[in-house]
Amino acid sequence: MGLDEDALAYHESAPPGKLEISTTKSTNTQRDLSLAYSPGVAAPCEAIADDPDAAYQYTAKGNMVGVVSNGSAVLGLGDIGAQASKPVMEGKGVLFKRFADIDVFDIELEHTDPDAFVESVAAMEPTFGGINLEDIAAPACFEIEERLRERMDIPVFHDDQHGTAIISGAGLLNACDIIGKDLADLEVTFSGAGASAIATARFYVSLGVRKENITMCDSSGIITQGRAEAGDVNEFKREFARDVPEGGLADAMAGSDVFVGLSAPGIVSQAMVQSMADDPIIFAMANPTPEIGYEEARAARDDTVIMGTGRSDYPNQVNNVLGFPFLFRGALDVRATEINEEMKVAAAEALAELARQDVPDAVVKAYGDEPLQYGPDYVIPKPLDPRVLFELAPTVAQAAIDSGCARTELDLSSYEEQLEARLGKGREMMRVVLNKAKSDPKRVVLSEGDDEKMIRAAYQLTDQGIAEPVLIGDRDGILRTADELGLDFDPEIVDPEAETLAPYAERLHELRKRKGVTRREAEELVTNGNHLGSVMVEVGDADAMLTGLTHHYPQALRAPLGVIGTDEQTEYAAGVYMLTFKDRVVFCADTTVNQDPDAEVLEEVAKQTAALARRFNVEPRAALLSYSDFGSVQNEGIVKVQEAADSLRSDSAVDFPVDGEMQADTAVVEDLLREDYEFSDLNAPANVLVFPNLEAGNIAYKLLQRLGGAEAIGPMLVGMDKPVHVLQRGDEVKDIVNLAGVAVVDAQND
Repeated sequence: MGLDEDALAYHESAPPGKLEISTTKSTNTQRDLSLAYSPGVAAPCEAIADDPDAAYQYTAKGNMVGVVSNGSAVLGLGDIGAQASKPVMEGKGVLFKRFADIDVFDIELEHTDPDAFVESVAAMEPTFGGINLEDIAAPACFEIEERLRERMDIPVFHDDQHGTAIISGAGLLNACDIIGKDLADLEVTFSGAGASAIATARFYVSLGVRKENITMCDSSGIITQGRAEAGDVNEFKREFARDVPEGGLADAMAGSDVFVGLSAPGIVSQAMVQSMADDPIIFAMANPTPEIGYEEARAARDDTVIMGTGRSDYPNQVNNVLGFPFLFRGALDVRATEINEEMKVAAAEALAELARQDVPDAVVKAYGDEPLQYGPDYVIPKPLDPRVLFELAPTVAQAAIDSGCARTELDLSSYEEQLEARLGKGREMMRVVLNKAKSDPKRVVLSEGDDEKMIRAAYQLTDQGIAEPVLIGDRDGILRTADELGLDFDPEIVDPEAETLAPYAERLHELRKRKGVTRREAEELVTNGNHLGSVMVEVGDADAMLTGLTHHYPQALRAPLGVIGTDEQTEYAAGVYMLTFKDRVVFCADTTVNQDPDAEVLEEVAKQTAALARRFNVEPRAALLSYSDFGSVQNEGIVKVQEAADSLRSDSAVDFPVDGEMQADTAVVEDLLREDYEFSDLNAPANVLVFPNLEAGNIAYKLLQRLGGAEAIGPMLVGMDKPVHVLQRGDEVKDIVNLAGVAVVDAQND
């Protein structure tokens, strides 16, 4: 099937379209329904009647945007009418929800008259926290947006005008930084004089480009003072009329530093690119075919050509999804009355700054594993980069507060946590731990320190103040890799080939001499990162250790177990995964270490996992799992689970509810616990799940992750005498950073 056929099949598959309404409150009982509608709904109605601002407290208004269009200028399709534009508006709603967790109603209006359009939209103000205007033809779009902004007390934003301006503006800031040009000195040529072009030109002036240095061309050529005086251009084009000789696009581009294309495909030649100033900046954004192709523009010259398009298959995509979801997120969260110029400039500057930072592995993978590093081919962040939300929304919110259009203030120190919670429970939980880690960073050994991921993780740990990383590996190689990655930091490195390791070898021999390790063997072993890191932690030269990125789990665990060992109060270590769902968190143990634990091991695993849950601010409720419910089946495998549960319940030192043996659904479904097993010591569904053997635990967590949609964080090693965590082979940088944060909190507790 071709793209068109695939798209039609995608949109018509049941249910048709791309959006649906879902409830956010329980509707399972008659009481639920009486609260949701009559008679309970009267109370919030009366509260809002008394205080209109209470609508933000009792309804979805504060997280609701109207995407409104008349279909008169749909990208690439033109004037197709209101109803035909509906798939585009639904798609816009998908992007709002996907990237910023903002709910949307798409509104398609059969109005070509600006007066009628304005009246209809203004009348909907009680419904929405903001209005996103979309695909409205120029010049009417200018009038419509301006009038609605004056009339409405909520943000009104025409994305076709301002989105491209903000994203390309961020690219312009970085392009100038890379080639060493000042915005005030730029000569800028625009091809196109529609809504997007005029808004972009205005925005560039806000960033620092001089208006008198902007030359704008429409289909008739350069917009000159002469044409303006002759009445050849409308009032909006007249704003950028320039006192220069008349001519065409080729004349305007000669000597220009920047070309901005928002016009038609294929109208720029290589000769026109060659006529531009040194190291030109070219944003050819006609879609789907740009004014000049990426390869064609780059091949036209031997100097630096920074090229951006609207296409995802070339570097520096100017994609509006980098802007509008996050602008509205920040604006809604401070109940802004508008999205003003200060907020837009702040957004562009935040985007520009983000492009200069190290790119997460998940983003690199999403774009074909091609290197993404600040430079001519990466001046704009990628749309799938989750960090955009955390960079832009707080920046926009602060700009709204500073500029006086916010009706409420935010605690920006905790705002990022609120945003992370919108993207998933896992990010919210990890933020708790990372904040604890930042309060008192500890020294964490990264045993595979010459691996690129470890170096990037060390940079992030240092930059964010989470830990003080110690990289084990070849010093010259580590520094060379850091330099190639553009990581500006001075990491602490322990180079086994250059350091004096005799004290570590002596300690290793002392610890393992009755396990068959000779002095000579100890001297060889400490040149290995796993053994050296383990001894460093054991003697107190570091507080914690991470390993396993390039080794199989049992192989990576062997050295820490032999050197550091388990806590003096327990004989067993265990591997725990934290699984996060939309509305709950569960800790699964043991998933990586003990193959066939007996009752004593199960008991220790439950205690250690409960302690881990508390480090995430989760009060543990433990269930020891089986395929039997409280003796419904009896065999040797079930007896050990019963014994462990009985021992835990009778232990006065155990200060959390625990029960078992029980089936998995009994442990996690509240109705089953209440109705069939009201005698259970669990007062709510379990959040610590202890499996009867390694096979069951490993299978269960992977099924929950892959089929249940859970985000898995771990494995976290519990029961060790000093904090050690073993990564999974191939983990991403964020996984290393997260486990390092857990290790720091472990060390703080120790």
